[in-house]
Amino acid sequence: MLPPTRFVVREADVPGYHPANHTGTLNRRLISAETVGCTSMEVLLGTVERNEGALPHAHPTLDQVCYMLEGRARIEVGEGDAMRVDEIGPGDACFFPRNVMHRFTVVSDTPVRVLIVYNPPYMERPENVRR
Repeated sequence: MLPPTRFVVREADVPGYHPANHTGTLNRRLISAETVGCTSMEVLLGTVERNEGALPHAHPTLDQVCYMLEGRARIEVGEGDAMRVDEIGPGDACFFPRNVMHRFTVVSDTPVRVLIVYNPPYMERPENVRR
């Protein structure tokens, strides 16, 4: 297999999109099949406005990691008595296992910038979200 023709991706060169089941969120797919030919994972940069974020949902077919760059967010992982709640900020990472309900809400006065890793790639397929 030939190596990708592109190894560096600049945020400004990647179009943004508003993901389903999220409010006040703009994602940019930095590392993907389209940008560098990567088919085993996907890396996104998300910008989420104050008091906005991901509504409760789960990804039955993929794992998700979030690494906080700027701002603070409240995360909820699991359901009912098994739910875990925490607040994360710059330098913190969180893991949302496949098929586990989770929620992400910005609690800082400033927007959140978060690096998101999906394995395998999500490619924003609504059929892969459980609400």
